[in-house]
Amino acid sequence: MLTRKQHELLLFIHERLGQGGVSPSFDEMKDALNLKSKSGIHRLITGLEERGFIRRLPHRARALEVLRLPEGMENGAAAKAGRSRFQPNVIKGDFANALMGRATDGAGEALSLPLYGRIAAGTPIEALRDTSNFIDVPTAMLSPGDHYALEVAGDSMIDAGILDGDTVIIQRCDAAENGVIVVALVDDNEVTLKRLRRKGNTIALEPANTAYETRIFGADRVRVQGRLAGLIRRY
Repeated sequence: MLTRKQHELLLFIHERLGQGGVSPSFDEMKDALNLKSKSGIHRLITGLEERGFIRRLPHRARALEVLRLPEGMENGAAAKAGRSRFQPNVIKGDFANALMGRATDGAGEALSLPLYGRIAAGTPIEALRDTSNFIDVPTAMLSPGDHYALEVAGDSMIDAGILDGDTVIIQRCDAAENGVIVVALVDDNEVTLKRLRRKGNTIALEPANTAYETRIFGADRVRVQGRLAGLIRRY
């Protein structure tokens, strides 16, 4: 199953190859799909490659080959009718446009969230930001609001089911209830993933591993930078 944007791109490449035998440039593809950056085109092409619709020809610039078209379009007649006649089979989300992550398909099936670096002590969240890395996340995992993803380093949260190397999905916020797992910035220097406990004017950052101690700080030393919304693990 292709997303709407994937189908639009596949059909655009197919049409251009049929017209002159040369695949369009990334700028042409970006303009044709009304995207703001070429990084979105890179992700769409990767998705089409993984699904076996196109392949990149090695050692040739702008060299793409269409291997197949979606079911029902193989005879070429429907392809000539243009993109406007295609009704893609996609799952629509009601809140995709409210999320910070950029939609990979324009229809809410999945969002491409910025994947920052590994969350580790001594690194402010701002220093982890890498605008070149993204991860596709099903919208069913997300709630309204801004989101980003982090790779987990260490085993301090294993009893909460969060393992070293996992990718956590974080909903951006600056406050959270007691007992919620948050991304916390301590003294504007150290960022950590811990369970938040408030008592009076103090904040406790509680690990989920008995090998680690709970750390207690004055409330003015800790800033919440997001709350845990989901987790992705590769086996």
